[in-house]
Amino acid sequence: MNRQLLESFKTVLIVPKKIIIIPHKNPDGDALGSSLALQCFLSKTGHNVQVISPNEYPEFLNWMPGQDNIIKFSQAPEQSTQLIKAADIVFTLDYNQLSRIDAMESIVAESKAQKIMIDHHQNPGDYAFITYSDATIGSTCEMVFELIYAIDSTQLDKVIATCLYTGIMTDTGSFRFQSTTARTHQIVSQLIEQGAEPHLIHQNIYDTYSFNRLQLLGNALSNLKKIEGLPVVYISLSQKELNQNKFKKGDTEGFVNYGLSLLGISLAVIMIENETEKIIKMSFRSKGTFDVNQFAKKYFGGGGHINAAGGVSRSSLDKTIEHFLSSIAKEKSQFDD
Repeated sequence: MNRQLLESFKTVLIVPKKIIIIPHKNPDGDALGSSLALQCFLSKTGHNVQVISPNEYPEFLNWMPGQDNIIKFSQAPEQSTQLIKAADIVFTLDYNQLSRIDAMESIVAESKAQKIMIDHHQNPGDYAFITYSDATIGSTCEMVFELIYAIDSTQLDKVIATCLYTGIMTDTGSFRFQSTTARTHQIVSQLIEQGAEPHLIHQNIYDTYSFNRLQLLGNALSNLKKIEGLPVVYISLSQKELNQNKFKKGDTEGFVNYGLSLLGISLAVIMIENETEKIIKMSFRSKGTFDVNQFAKKYFGGGGHINAAGGVSRSSLDKTIEHFLSSIAKEKSQFDD
């Protein structure tokens, strides 16, 4: 973080403010961890802070410190709207377009509050008064750490460290992704010194599979297909298959990474049908130089990072698979030999 950006943060936070923190829809560990850590820090420094999530988040995040005080817009839209209207500052964490907060988009856009973006995805929007954006960093939690450390490192404690460690661990694939740097490990080291317990955090996130979720994983892996002549695999899951395995939000988290674990595979994709929203949700993961951010943006209205991105299709599952196969054929020259 450069000096000018840091001074901008210090200026807007110099006196106590009413602050709202909003993660993206369907918040993951990074969105929730960064939001809760920032809430804790700002509360300790005298501000009135509330986290409002657009909707529910997976059960495996329900243990995180402070999560029980989060307001869900989907459950309390009127209360959430009034709080946003009364806010002095609205932080948007782990996204850079207001469309990522779904039904809250117009409310935040019309708010007179100063908007502050903290995000690590490519192509940031221009809605924020302060934009702290860096696509070279592996997680928003790393960015929030840098902010807290620069403003007042003495406020770092076990709660903040636990929230930040969770987000960094999940968004770097347990430190496996290319976005993991020496600085990532330096930050994690400091978080452990402040009380974060890696073994417990890992257990809380990854060792909480239900019987149905494990069976759904088996279903997903049985649907795994490889594209002939290319280092590409894909998984599809229909709404019927989700229903048969009593799907709950978050159950398919990380499934796409199993495809990428295969020897010689550079790109893995998962396509999941959602009949309620009438969409096919897509996740892309890659190794090496294949840019899934550009691929998702070009063919599926999505985006994210070079090696991790998301997208959406409004066609049927079968038509989406067809479109994916034809699209990847057009990009086969992008793969390493």
